[in-house]
Amino acid sequence: MTFITAEIGINHNGSIKLAKELIDIASTSGCDAVKFQKRNVEKVYSKKVLDSYRESMWGTTTREQKFGLEFSEEQYDEINQYCKKKKILWYVSCWDVGSQIQMRKFKTKYNKVASAMLLHTKLLETIAEEGKYTFISTGMSTMNEISNAVKIFRNHDCPFELMHSHSAYPMPPHEANLRMIQTLGKKFKCKVGYSGHEISSYSICLAAVLLGATSIERHITLDRSMYGSDQAASLESSGLIRLVRDIRELDFILGDGKKKIWDSEIPAQKKLREIFT
Repeated sequence: MTFITAEIGINHNGSIKLAKELIDIASTSGCDAVKFQKRNVEKVYSKKVLDSYRESMWGTTTREQKFGLEFSEEQYDEINQYCKKKKILWYVSCWDVGSQIQMRKFKTKYNKVASAMLLHTKLLETIAEEGKYTFISTGMSTMNEISNAVKIFRNHDCPFELMHSHSAYPMPPHEANLRMIQTLGKKFKCKVGYSGHEISSYSICLAAVLLGATSIERHITLDRSMYGSDQAASLESSGLIRLVRDIRELDFILGDGKKKIWDSEIPAQKKLREIFT
């Protein structure tokens, strides 16, 4: 079965209430997991960037905006309990070593490497040391850069799954290049999923499954017109419900590739081949 993650990311806009509503949507839709993002703002961004002008609901600097989008450890405690209540898995893509270590207390089943962090060797080492199954996004990366990341996880004997991705928000559909799913699988002899950032219908995700994607990750939102850089490239509730429904149907339609005679074929077999028996 295709593993489906609803990427909440920072679409909660710093609100636990909103985060819970998004968890509800993912759970009701039948997703396997939700994912958040965690970063130490002062470590990830330069002072110049943080001091730059950026008008938002939190103030007029990028610093205020970035801090406004971050959850505290106590808030993640609340998310952890809420996901348990809703019987849905959750995990985090951390953008710095300190955040990765901080989130270990929650003992989530999975880790995630964001495309932006693929070259952060120390972070990759820290993640791989945990030995958890890790989804590794490959947007804006060369094959050599992907290969270096794969080596780190294999050196630590850490299970992983690459995710074909495109790092533009939103992604132009004609740049999806979904055949990379098969290219990555053949090159690295591993499972490959798809992390989508398109604003078009979810047909690209369905095509990815048809091409062998073993996991799908899509951003979700309550309303694409809400504040936030990721909202426009996200699925609203109705779109997510249809996406999960259609992927589950594809899982059954595609089958396991093993030839068999189905019980439903037996009457026809007896009737049409009677002359040969």
